[in-house]
Parts: sequence; C-alpha cells; structure tokens
Amino acid sequence: MVTSQHPDDHPAKDTAATDVQPVPQDLLDQCAREPIRIPGGIQPHGALAVFHGPDMTLIQASANLGAVLDRPISFDGTQTLGDVVGPHTALEGDVLRWAGGRETTFLEQYQIDGRTFHVTGHRARQGLILEFEELDESERARSASFYPLLRDFLETSDGLKTVADLSAGVAAEVRTLTGFNRVLIYRFDEDWNGTVIAETGDGTLPSYLDLRFPASDIPAQARELYRLNRLRLIPTASYTPVPLVPPLCPADGAPLDLGVAALRSVSPVHLEYMRNMGTAASLSISIVIDDRLWGLISCHHAQTRYVGPQIRAACDFLGRIVAQQIAARERAAEIDERLRLKSIETELVAHLARAPGFQAGLVECASQWLALTNSAGAAVVTDGIVLSTGKAPPIDSILALSDWVRTRNIEQIYSTNCLSAEWPPGKDIAQVASGVIAIPISRLHASFIFWFRPEVVETVRWGGDPRAAKATDTSGRLHPRLSFESWKQEVRDRAQPWRQAELLSAIDFRGAIVNFVLQRAEERAQLTEELQRSNKELEAFSYSISHDLRAPFRHIAGYAELLGEEEPNLKTLSRHYLDGIIAAALSAGQLVDDLLHFSQLGRTSLRMTRIDMAKVMSEIRRSLDLDERQRAVTWDIGPLPPAWGDTTLVRQALFNLVENAVKYSREATPPRIRIRGQDRGADVLYTVEDNGVGFDMNYAGKLFQVFQRLHRQEDFEGTGIGLALTKRIIDRHGGTLEAKGAVGQGATFSFTLPKRQSTPQAAPPLAAPPLAAPPLAGGNRGLA
Repeated sequence: MVTSQHPDDHPAKDTAATDVQPVPQDLLDQCAREPIRIPGGIQPHGALAVFHGPDMTLIQASANLGAVLDRPISFDGTQTLGDVVGPHTALEGDVLRWAGGRETTFLEQYQIDGRTFHVTGHRARQGLILEFEELDESERARSASFYPLLRDFLETSDGLKTVADLSAGVAAEVRTLTGFNRVLIYRFDEDWNGTVIAETGDGTLPSYLDLRFPASDIPAQARELYRLNRLRLIPTASYTPVPLVPPLCPADGAPLDLGVAALRSVSPVHLEYMRNMGTAASLSISIVIDDRLWGLISCHHAQTRYVGPQIRAACDFLGRIVAQQIAARERAAEIDERLRLKSIETELVAHLARAPGFQAGLVECASQWLALTNSAGAAVVTDGIVLSTGKAPPIDSILALSDWVRTRNIEQIYSTNCLSAEWPPGKDIAQVASGVIAIPISRLHASFIFWFRPEVVETVRWGGDPRAAKATDTSGRLHPRLSFESWKQEVRDRAQPWRQAELLSAIDFRGAIVNFVLQRAEERAQLTEELQRSNKELEAFSYSISHDLRAPFRHIAGYAELLGEEEPNLKTLSRHYLDGIIAAALSAGQLVDDLLHFSQLGRTSLRMTRIDMAKVMSEIRRSLDLDERQRAVTWDIGPLPPAWGDTTLVRQALFNLVENAVKYSREATPPRIRIRGQDRGADVLYTVEDNGVGFDMNYAGKLFQVFQRLHRQEDFEGTGIGLALTKRIIDRHGGTLEAKGAVGQGATFSFTLPKRQSTPQAAPPLAAPPLAAPPLAGGNRGLA
C-alpha cells in the first residue's frame, strides 16, 4: 500500500500536454480490452497471406502482397499458393508437407523470381498464414559471424553465476547482434510491474537502469501475446499499417486473428508511447520460464532500424537460452533453500515428537520455528489460546486475524506480503505483520500457525509518475504517458515477498503437524481404551473381592461376640483384646461394604425421576438425630427445590455430606449444620455448611479421592470412601461437586443436579446381579 509519494528533485520537464487529464477507470478498462490480436492490418516491412482448404486457396492477404512479391495477386478466390509464389520454387510442396504434419511453425528461405525471402508459417483456426520478408544481402553476409558470437556467449555464460550478471551479459550480446542504441532487461514482479535489472547502450538514449514501470504500460492481453509470440520487431514507430483484403476473413466472416503473426500491426497507443519515449524503432524478445512471462529483452533505437529475420532468429535463440539459464539458476537457488529449510523442519519436528504438546514445543524451539520461513515473528492459535515468539502482533490482533483467515476457508496455506490490502485492520499491525503466512491445523476450530514479517519501507524509482501512465485529452482520446523522468515513491505496509521455498516449507510443516496431532489423538484414544478396559477389570475385581470378603469379616465379628458370651469371666485385658477384634472386624466389614457399593456405582444404570429434596433431607435428619441423640445439633435447613436424578443415589450422596458435617463439627459448641438450595434455571445448587474443624484448601484436591483423609482416623472414624462415592454419584448425574474450607472455621460442600430430565450417562452392562448395600457412614475428609 502506498502511503506517500515524492517526485524526484528533477521533475518531468515535458509541459506540452497541458490539456491532459487523469484517466477515467472505464477508459483504462477499455484500453485493457483493446483488440490487439485483430488489428486488421500489418506492418509494411513484409507481406502476409492466408490460405484455406486442401488446395491452398488464397482467401485473404495484406494489400501489399503483390508489391512485395512483385506478382499479380487476385482476391477473387481463384488463386492458390502455387499461383502466388510461382512454379519455380519448392515452397508450395514444403508448405503442403508441413501443413499435413505436426510441427507448429514453418521457417524457411526461398528464391522467388530471383529474390530471397524468409517465409514464416503458422496454423490458425481461420486458415494457414504465411508471412514474407525479403532478405538483405548484407545481412546474409553478416549471418556467418552469428555462430562464433553465440558460441562465445554460451561458453562465458556458465561463469555468470547470478541472474543480474547473466542479464547484463545477454544485453551486451543482443546489442552487438542488433546494433540498437539501448538494450535493457526488463523483469516483471508479482503485480506485473516491470523493473529494468540490466542495461547497455551507447549514450544516445537515456538510461532506465533500476527504474520501475507500472503494469498498465503493458496490459494483460499484450503480456499474453509476448508469451505466445516471443519476438516482435517495430522498425519504425511512424509506419502506416497495411490493411488486410478483404477486411474480414472469408473463412468465418470475422477479423483475422494475428496473435502469433510477426508482422502484426501494433496498437496506436503503443506507437505513441514509443514516440514519447524518444524511440523510433524497437525489438522485443520474450523471456518465458515455465510457460510464464518472466521478462523482456527490450531493444530501442533513436532512428528507424530494420533487423532481418536471421538476426531476429539469433536473438530469439539467445532469449531461449537465457530463459533456460535463468530458470536453472533460480531452480538451483530454490533447491538449495528447500534443502536448508527441510533440515530445519526435520530438527524441529524431532523436537516436537519429544515435547508434551506441539504448541509448547514450538515456543521452546523458537529459532527453528522462525527460521522455517525466514520470519521475524510467529504464533500458534489453538482453542482461543495464543502462544507467540519473536516480533509478533498483540494477542487480540492475532485472534482477530485468526477469525478472519478462517472465513477464507483455507485448505493448506494463506500468504500475503501486504496484509492491509486484503484485511484493513492489518494496517494497525503493519510494522510487525505486513507479511503473513497462515496454515490451518484444524477443520473444526480457528486453529492456525502464523509466521509474520514486518513492513520494509522502500523508496521506488519509477520511470515517470505511475499515476500518469495513461491520460486523456480534452476530446476523451486515450494517450500514453508523456514523461519518463525518474519519479520517487515511498512504499509502506509491504513486507519482503515470500519465496516459493518458504511457502512449500510451511505446507510441508503443516503436514507434519497434522500427522503429529493425529498420532497424539490416536495415542490418547488407545490409552483411553486401555484405561477403560483396566477400569472395568478393576471394578469387576473390586466387586468380586468385596463380595467375597463380606461374609468372613462378619463371621469374625460374630464368632468373637459368641466367644465373649461363652467366656464371661475373661480377664480384663483379654476382654479388651476381644473387643478390639470385634471393632476391627466390623470396621473391615464396613470398608468392604463401601467398596462394594463404590464398584457397583459404575455398573448400575440410573433410574431418573423427580426428587423431592426437602423430603429426602427430612429423612436424613431423622436418621442422624437418632444416631446423635446424646448431643444437640443446631439445624438450619432452608428451601430445597426439587431436582432430577436417581433418588436412591442422590439420597446417598446428600446423606454422606450431611453425615460428614455432623461428624466433623462434634467438637463445636454448639454444632451447626446449614443446608440450602438454589434454583439456577438449568440446574439446582445445594450447599451443606458446618462449623467444624474444616480443612486446608491446599489439600482440597485429595478430598474426593478414595482412601484420602485430611484428619487422623483416631480422631474421626470412617473408611475414606464416602466423599469419593459422592463425587462419583454427582458425576454420573452430570453435576459438579466443590468444597471450600479453612482450618478451624468449618467447611462448605456444594453440588449441582439437573432441574429437568436429561440423558443420563450410560453404564456398562452388568457382569453380575447388583447387591444391595447399606448407606455408607464413613467420611474421608482426612489425610493418612
């Protein structure tokens, strides 16, 4: 994006066009659509003929065909190719053989009535087109020196390692061949602006080296013709076009397509452009790489200058050789860069494979992450979390950019070196992120890896003000520029363009990251499956062990009691031992019952119904009042809205929490239990609060684990399973369970239950019929 423009210290001196006005967009569009392929005429330095049908009937020709060949020409459809060129030449037979073959072009020299003509032919949908140019004897003599020149260039060009050196070498070679005053190498950028990267001249014409010319100087349809027809000569910019006769091709009644004809007449606007430049003659040789127009070898002369077909053929050969050598050098540079970046990618991916997560691994290897695309900053966005390194935009901007990139439905990669031109908010972060590469790593979420490049403020020297590349006069007629004086422009909000190797590196890295994420997902899925299988096995084992141990412990307690009754005269110490056996057996039996109930909970389906929580609490209070009748408990029970769940399990969960509150507040004076319920719309929140011993919040994470206690068992009885069982019950209902407390200041337990029916969590099939278990009385607010 251009933010400011500054004319050179030597502004354009041309003041003749005081009536020239800025060009309306519709006229620019009209220029871009100018039918330059069908001009209806040719340049006068040769002649053109169109033949049709198996007998090669002449159906259309340039008006000067008879004058050039010095033969009578009839346009009534009665003449054939043999009539046009005469019987004393092999041209007719050669053309017929070529027309029946597969070669695309025809290039030969023939004697016609004692004169030598260079004949060029190509096929068109409207007929077979032949072009005739008479050869100059002096040029024929010079052609003998072409081979040594071309050979010497080919031998020396291998030592020209850079594109700049190679361009300078071919410019000098072409100027030697053609004798033009100035030869320059013109390279297109990604926006089709052209820059003169090499130049040689005799000083007759001004230097344009390093100047840039706007894309509008060579419109798209003109560039396409340069790609298809690699050589174009204009001996004089003041020629009068030779019309075609008849004006429309009889084959289809349409104008003749002269897109690949060497003699094609050019646009009047281009001829005026040449005259404004001070150029009377020009020769253009296209540099085409991978079927794309890379640049031009552009020759200019201050006077009229004709270059014959043989010299042009030598120049065309040079242009093709240079295109191959430029392509080879650019490919070699890209391959070297690809190998270097691939080495960095391999090192980075190896580190990520050892990291717990690829996001953290990227930050740990920030230098490799940035070097992967030669960037100054980078960021990774996953699930709304941003991790960045280097010179990156603020987090809010990265998240906004992530949301915008997601709307573009990028499959593999998005890249730009001028973000603000596509995303207006990008102007605010242009200093660090004018250039952006983004690769998506998720199809479901706005998850991306970004690389950033800062803006590079650049002063560009144009060959004239690009805003005045074309203009109109007072009559509305379109004119090319009038001035080519150097004009400076400061360009902002643009970063160094991304190279192809860097973009491919990002694409390859995306593949590695996606595979990495998929591999980790598979590993997690496999681990989850193994854990589920292990949990089922453990549940089955605990169920079996608990079931099998219940009877032995009850037998121990029962036989110990019977022994005491049979031996009433036992010593006091023996009686103490016997009481200990009974207590231990009862405790172990209670633990087994708790384990059995805990293991059953994961194997039993929920029976969901509406629960009257006030009624449930009333039953729990009566039960506890009977157990705690030796001491008074102050109850503060507020409204308890109904919930939805399995009545038996919810009663068990609430019983455990209230029983724990009573147990751990026994030392308080008086013990107070406060119970409340709150309807929150989608669910109901219940709280159980006591004024007992409380607990240290640093150990709150252990409260709901099996056999974890925060107090000594000698001080408070219990098996250490009660809260774990409560947590499991609440989880099965899709609710939450939390605990807050402070040492000596009591504790508060809060849990939620659904307010209305919802789909309960499915339980696995039963391995055996469930056994009823009594409510658990053991708490586990203790640390062993």
